[in-house]
Amino acid sequence: MKKRKFVIGDIHGGYKALIQVLERAKITADDQLIFLGDYVDGWSEPVKVIDKLIELDKTHDCIFLRGNHDDLLDQYLRNNTTHKQWLAYGGQESVDNYKQQNPEKIEKHLKFLGGLKNYYIDSENRLFVHAGFSKTSGIENEYYDFVFYWDRTLWETALATDKRLNPGDVRYPKRFTFFEEIFIGHTPVTRIGVTQPYKALNVWNVDTGAAFKGRISMMEIDTKEVFQSDPVYTLYPEEDGRNK
Repeated sequence: MKKRKFVIGDIHGGYKALIQVLERAKITADDQLIFLGDYVDGWSEPVKVIDKLIELDKTHDCIFLRGNHDDLLDQYLRNNTTHKQWLAYGGQESVDNYKQQNPEKIEKHLKFLGGLKNYYIDSENRLFVHAGFSKTSGIENEYYDFVFYWDRTLWETALATDKRLNPGDVRYPKRFTFFEEIFIGHTPVTRIGVTQPYKALNVWNVDTGAAFKGRISMMEIDTKEVFQSDPVYTLYPEEDGRNK
């Protein structure tokens, strides 16, 4: 059987939905799993999510990318740094969950968070990054690491670019010519009324709004077959997630 490669969108503490979508995809130890980040903040089980990812890394070929929420959690666990906006946008659920953990568990998770990648380029020149990049001279020339997990301009530009333009046109945004395909999360496609991973130019957005009223999605990279959890909020009926 040909090795399958999956890309998995934002999880936001939705452990039950993560287990569900992995089961629906019938993953095996031969599959590669590329996680786009934002493992925490939103639903009440971020610790279980990261425990599961650490477990998967022992049995599967996994790539874990850094999301903006993962970076914010890292800052909190290392330095007790909090931001009012972060707490309001899902961070409070993570703070509450981690206050119940022992030092050994926190140290284990800090090691995981510290090892996250800012981006990954596979052998077929496909880019995987949580949010995007801004440099028109190429991703390796980006000035600041935070761009990789905070940028929204890549996705916004992909959506706004006239589809009649071709990559040889002087008006075609140069950022989209560096890679065969780009896979991102960060900005839920539910904002444009879509419920499955959505492609604009050569960018696939796999964030299907798990933190809100949407689902966790994973897509087989070569075939583009999509697997999804139930809407995450239905698995946590006593919680608000980021729908406050």
